[in-house]
Amino acid sequence: MTLPTENVLDFPRPAICEAFDKRLTVEFGGKVIADSSQNWRALETYHPPTYYLPVASFADGVLVANPRRSLCEWKGQAAYFDIVVGDRVVETAAWTYRNPTPTFAPIAGLIAIYAKPMDRCTVAGVDVIPQPGNFYGGWVTPNIEGPVKGAPGTTHW
Repeated sequence: MTLPTENVLDFPRPAICEAFDKRLTVEFGGKVIADSSQNWRALETYHPPTYYLPVASFADGVLVANPRRSLCEWKGQAAYFDIVVGDRVVETAAWTYRNPTPTFAPIAGLIAIYAKPMDRCTVAGVDVIPQPGNFYGGWVTPNIEGPVKGAPGTTHW
């Protein structure tokens, strides 16, 4: 499937969220650990989309609560999960907003995941390139244009 061209300079600030009905998949440890077509995504200037999947789209047992917490100026307090498949563990690889701000109420309890430590992530069958750096969790696909935050020296644009 061909995704429409989107430029990160056209994404809003402050950030917003919107429904996203294209198929998202996440592979780790040699298996598909998440698969959903009922998703949401957060959009913000200079960021590729960050996708949020329903908990039910994850394989049983792969999400293990982690005590880490962080605060997002737009979404509120995040809680984290480790991803576990067999003896493979990636700490704080996924997160959720249990009680997000009113603007982000639709993503309450949904799960976002960092693409970088996964074996493969896809958006509508298209392979994802992780957002640069280790702070942001956006998923870059070939249809995303413009300067993307995350690389050294870009986190405070």
